[in-house]
Formats: sequence, structure tokens, C-alpha cells
Amino acid sequence: MTIKAATAANTSVTTTQQWQRMDAQHHFHPFSNNADIRAEGSRIIERAEGCHLWDSDGKQYLDAFAGLWCVNLGYGRQELVQAASQQMQQLPYYNLFFKTTTTPVIELAHEIADIAPSHMNQVFFTGSGSEANDTVFRMVRRYWDIQNQPERKIIIGRKNGYHGSTVAGASLGGMPGMHKQGDLPIAGVEHVDQPYWYGEGGDLTPHEFGVRAARSLEEKIKALGSHKVAAFIAEPIQGAGGVIIPPDSYWPEIQRIVKKYGILLVVDEVICGFGRTGEWFGSQYYHLQPDLMPIAKGLSSGYLPIGGVVMADHFAETLAKGGDFNHGYTYSGHPVCAAVALENVRILKRERIVERVKDDIGPKFQQAIATLADHPLVGEVRGVGLLGAIELVKDRTTRLRYPDEGSTGTLCRDMALQDGLVLRATGDTMMMSPPLVINDQHLDELITKTKSALDKTWHRLKGK
Repeated sequence: MTIKAATAANTSVTTTQQWQRMDAQHHFHPFSNNADIRAEGSRIIERAEGCHLWDSDGKQYLDAFAGLWCVNLGYGRQELVQAASQQMQQLPYYNLFFKTTTTPVIELAHEIADIAPSHMNQVFFTGSGSEANDTVFRMVRRYWDIQNQPERKIIIGRKNGYHGSTVAGASLGGMPGMHKQGDLPIAGVEHVDQPYWYGEGGDLTPHEFGVRAARSLEEKIKALGSHKVAAFIAEPIQGAGGVIIPPDSYWPEIQRIVKKYGILLVVDEVICGFGRTGEWFGSQYYHLQPDLMPIAKGLSSGYLPIGGVVMADHFAETLAKGGDFNHGYTYSGHPVCAAVALENVRILKRERIVERVKDDIGPKFQQAIATLADHPLVGEVRGVGLLGAIELVKDRTTRLRYPDEGSTGTLCRDMALQDGLVLRATGDTMMMSPPLVINDQHLDELITKTKSALDKTWHRLKGK
């Protein structure tokens, strides 16, 4: 019997092994070694509630990563389910082309403008953060065309930054593993140093290193010619790169540089936006004045796919003067996604969840993860709000890593999963980004299980 025939004949899939076989036969996973998954079998998540997940074998996990940085309100919020259901019945779909809009989109744009920095009052909607950054690429170049400076085409990003996996998004990001697949980055994108003091600061103080990392932007602008540089794009805190928190000296120097050379500042808020840092946006946490802010993830708490680009008033006005902006998506501002995002933002406001991250659970989280700093496997613990990172090292004094970089982080991640905890590893950096509704009991569980994973990893490495 062929694979297709076998699958068609299987009308009552009931076991994990059956699901895994079907998954291996038909589903190609993103950001994965699919050969390994087919050999080992995928983990099948069947349901979720609050901060916990359950797999197809009934095992419970604390999701300390909020899906992919996105489930800010936690799982099972019935208000979001009801918002989707009601909108589905009233207007399941319509587009935003041809001088048309829908009421959820209008209200959502209004709500976003209300919480965004005061100089940013217009939103272009997309289906994801990757699409938002593709949109940024198009918008920035169009802006300078309208300004009669078409030679300004180059956008500068950061090494190890992440701005999505579409062609433009992956190019703007600085991930070598992504660039080597597909001949990226595309023309017109350059990269400068990241502000990763722990990994690259050497003997410099954090303040000294922050200034040096920022000035690599100025050096690049001078080398390229300022008349050719359109924008600088960066995350307030690098997420996928390892929760890299810039030294306090970094962002003030960046703002000085972009102002001096008259280039646009794009602050990618896909991860930091909607309360993750204890402010609505990372731009507000660092007192930034962005021209553009890509958004997604926490916008709908991940319940439905939606993203966007929040524009500074001067930028939106310039773009509007240029006539037709020939860019958009079938699902830009999908009414059901917009309705869910609208209710999500209203819940964040109504329940004062962002303020809770700033004043209550965020400080508790930071204090709790700091207790892991004296573990023999840990070189540094850092965080802001409900973002955290743990550096795994062989020698804490020299910051020496274990051989085969990344294998220690993968081992620790797997040890955590055995204990029912979802963490993420970037190289040998363990990352946490729990739902914003995490409570004290969840926090105790997170720390207990993280310490257990560190202990098991440490003993395994000592055994080797």
C-alpha cells in the first residue's frame, strides 16, 4: 500500500505514534532538521490553558517561552475566542484595497496609536512580523524616492539580529545560518556590530563596549557614504539572537548617530512590543524616537496571525503625498485577526497587565532568575521585564564555552523538556519569555525546573 493510500485508510488516528507517522509523511517543519524529526518523531501539542501545554501523551509542560514570544495573555482566553466567533459571523473576510476598510481595522489602528509613542499615529497592517519587515523595506525606499533622494537605498541591520525569514526580512537580520541558504542578504543591506557585551565585550566595561558597538554604525555610514544610507533597523533587545540587552550607553549613541546623518530609525518591536519589557513598547523603555515600528506576536497574543508597521506622523504624511503605494497583502488587516487583536489590546489595558509586568511580576521574575547565577554551569543571568537569558559556560571566569558550541544549550533544553518545561536555546544561551500572566506559583515552578535542567546538564557534561 502506498503512503497516500495508507494515510487515507487511517480514519481513526488515536495514538502519538500514528500522529507522528502521518506528520513525517506529509508535514515539512519550519526551522528544523526534518530528517531528524522523521527519525525521532515530533512532539504533538494537543491543548493548552493559562501558562501550560499538554502533549498527545498527556504530559504537562510549563510554557516559559509563550509559544514563540507571543502568547502574552496565556492560553484559553475566552474573550479572544468570542471576538473571533462574533467577527466570523458578521464579516469573515474583506480586503483593504480599493478605498475600503472594516470596522475592526479602524478600531485596532486607533487603539495602537493610543499606546504607541505620541508621534506615531498610523498603522499599515500585515499578516506577520516577517511581512511587516518586508513592508519596512518597501516603505523606506519609497520614502526616499518621494523625498527626491532615490540614491538612499541601503538599510543597515545588526549582526545576529532577527527580522523574520522572508527574503527581505532574513536579509535585514544578521543570522549567518539563514544568509548561507539562498544567497542572502540581498543587495542594499549591510550589517554592523551587535551590542553583546557578555559574548564580545572582552575587557571593556559595558559602557565602553556599548559606545563602541554603536559607533560601528557611524563607521559603516561613513564608509558607504551617508547620502546612500536610508535607515538603520534594530530590535530594542535582540530576541532570537539570545536576549541581548544593550548596555545603557548604546541606544543614546545610536540616536545621536541617526540624527547626525539624517537616516531613518526602524525599531523592530515584534518581540518587545505589547508589554514584554514592562512598557507597551521597547522604544518607550529605552526612550527612543523611531520613524517606523514593525509589530506582530503580542499584538494578538498569537491567537491569530497579524502584524503591522506603526509609522511616525512625518513618515506617513510623506508616504501619502507620493500617490499610490503599490504594496499590500490579501490578508492585510484581516477582519477576524483584527477583531481578536483589538480585544487582546483592550484586555491588556483593562487588566493593567503591562503595569503588572513593570511593577510586580517582572521584578519578581528578574529576582528569581538571578538566583541561578551561582550555578557552576552559568556564566551570566540577564533580563528585562519578562525576558531572561542564562549563559552556559565551561569556565565562568574566562567565559569559555564547552566544545561543539550549541550542544550544551540543546542538551539543557532537552533536560528541561523532560521535566515538563519549555525553554529555548540559541547556541549555549537559554532564553525565557513566559506569558505576561505568569503568577507566583508558575514562577516557582519555572525556577525549580530550570535549576533541575541545569543540574542534569552539568552532571551529564561532567560524566563526559
